[in-house]
This record gives sequence, C-alpha cells and structure tokens, in this order.
Amino acid sequence: MRKLKNSELNRLSVSAFKEAQKTPIIIILDNIRSLNNIGSVFRTSDAFLIEKIYLCGITATPPHKDIHKTALGSTETVTWEYAENTLDVINLLKSENIKICSIEQAENATMLNDFTPKLNTKYAMVFGNEVKGVNQDVVTNSDFVIEIPQFGTKHSLNISVSCGIVVWDLYSKLSQI
Repeated sequence: MRKLKNSELNRLSVSAFKEAQKTPIIIILDNIRSLNNIGSVFRTSDAFLIEKIYLCGITATPPHKDIHKTALGSTETVTWEYAENTLDVINLLKSENIKICSIEQAENATMLNDFTPKLNTKYAMVFGNEVKGVNQDVVTNSDFVIEIPQFGTKHSLNISVSCGIVVWDLYSKLSQI
C-alpha cells in the first residue's frame, strides 16, 4: 500500500463545497470555551458536509488564530452563525421542524448506537461546555437526548471527540437510509 498524496484525494474546492448537497445535520455549540475544540468541530463539519454550525454564548467565533490552528481553513467552507442565546436557536430550529438532540448523559437518554435517524428529517446536535455540559434548559427543550456509550473509568469525552463520533455515526446511518 502507498499513502495518497493530497493531490490524489479529489477534495472539493471551496466553491464546490458551498454548492454541494449537505448532510441534514446542524451543529450547535453551547458555551464551548476551548478555541481548539471549536476549530476541530469546524474541521469535522467540513469532512461530513454538515449544513451549519451555530456558535452560542461564550463560544468564540472566527477569525481567530487558535480556531484556525485546528480548523485548517474549514471556517471558510462551513456555514456558521453566532447567537448569544442557545435557547433562541433551539426555538428557531424547532419552528422549522428540525429535531433537537442534546448530546448528554441524562435520565432516559437514548444510547447513540440505539438512535435511528429518520429519512427526510433534519437534526440539530447540541454539544455542551467542557465542564458543565449542555445547559439543562436546552436538555429540557430537546426532542432527544443522546448519550455516547462509555465503558471505562471516565465519565466524559472531549467535545471535539464527541462531535466526531456522533457526526460519523449519524452520517453512516443516514447514508444507509
């Protein structure tokens, strides 16, 4: 086997990315404090043609050198918007019939491996603060709470890792519908 060169990867141009059909997933970052995590979410969103990212509360916005360090230019491809209040975004998206899914450990949460997305349904995935998680008001107003199964001694994953796991899982499931 031989590693492929970047020129052999057939990556989309920025304009082709903007015109491409998007995966029916929106990401909401609820008060994320790490700029590196924000950049990593942009990069994952680019990789899977995510429709949009909402940056809420204390979540920093591009342009910023620490976001760029991990985003590697994906802030130029993925559509994003800042909103001060996460609940305002939740209410707006619900009015557009988008299903809200908080990624959190909560009573009656659905394990990610048991979550089955529906055809012709758009989902907004909410990822919370590195210490406090998704705000309880957001969890309360979600259509689903999805938990990533974990089997070790720790009780959480880094938010950018969580985003990668959830987006890959949903992308895979949606591709098979």
